[in-house]
Amino acid sequence: MATEVGIENKAGKLRLRLPRAIAVGSSRYISTGLGATPENLKKAQVVSWQIEEDIKTGQLDPTLERYKQQFRPKTVVVTQKQTPDLIELWFGYAEYKRHQLAETTYRKDYLRKFPYHLRKLPTRNLTEAIVIRDYLLLNLSAATAKKVLRSLAACCAWAVKSGIITVNPFAGMAADVRQPKHQRAIDPFTSEERTAILEAFRQRKPHYLSFVQFLFLTGCRTGEAIALQWKHINSACTQITFCESYDGELKLRKITKTGVSRRFPCNQQLSSLLLSIRPTNPSSDSLVFTSPTGLPVHNSEFTNKVWKGRKDGQKFYRGIVTTLVDEGKVQRYRCLYNTRHTFISECIEAGVPIPQIARWVGNSPEIIMRHYAGCVSSLEVPNLL
Repeated sequence: MATEVGIENKAGKLRLRLPRAIAVGSSRYISTGLGATPENLKKAQVVSWQIEEDIKTGQLDPTLERYKQQFRPKTVVVTQKQTPDLIELWFGYAEYKRHQLAETTYRKDYLRKFPYHLRKLPTRNLTEAIVIRDYLLLNLSAATAKKVLRSLAACCAWAVKSGIITVNPFAGMAADVRQPKHQRAIDPFTSEERTAILEAFRQRKPHYLSFVQFLFLTGCRTGEAIALQWKHINSACTQITFCESYDGELKLRKITKTGVSRRFPCNQQLSSLLLSIRPTNPSSDSLVFTSPTGLPVHNSEFTNKVWKGRKDGQKFYRGIVTTLVDEGKVQRYRCLYNTRHTFISECIEAGVPIPQIARWVGNSPEIIMRHYAGCVSSLEVPNLL
């Protein structure tokens, strides 16, 4: 089902256009009453995204009243006896936070994940915060419950400062939630496993071979490789600038995870790879790596249909790494991100200074030391006498 909601300028006023599968004729349109200004366009965009998410999750209000209300003047005065619905409060907080967040965080977390949890609550009344807390702890993992409670506390803190409510009922709740202590396991591929993976791509999925080689040779994040354009690589293919990432689900480019651009020096192996795949006179904006149809690589589709594999209805996608595990050529399945772990671990084993590795991959030296130093397999206690 089509879910895209359009925004139109009708006689100087903005209106939302719903998909035909949802409504037809004049009922397809929601008049905002807002003038066609850049600021009002942003307000309309927020509501359009909310409608799209509700369509995808089956939460669409068929009367459209929930969405129309957001364009009406807000004259309701909240008193102690009249508390707002928690989800309405959340969307107000989300709009406040919007310009302080990455677009992907705003749309995925603030418009999708948290509203999803809130809609499942047995109550959204702020006077029943204890009931909400107990429900979250019973139905979610400790880590997720703690995260939701922390976000609800931040939302209500904003509401108190904004004069919408007088008391923050979630203050301090997250601190009381204990979660099991565990350290994320860093599990790099061995050199033999990497060779087996690349050879399997060479034979079975040659279109993606250079993409996977690039991930192993740079240790970059997957979204950074997907976003890479030829303008980010110098003419001699000796230096790469990682400055953007691509989100396939939202179909948008964004800054890197740390918000910092970094330069990566190409060794002979990487330089030769890039030169071998570079088209003659490529457009500066053309992608270095694409899907077989020329579109940006979709991370989750690549994982589900190529790297890991899955069953989709009557069709079964046989993943390359999963197959190699079955064949005994790879010890256990690891996700695509482990190409990054492999690069970092091998750099440590090769004696590259950790601050240098951190600059190459866009991490801090502290992160490298905390998560990777203990996973190097070849280190031995030196002879001291």
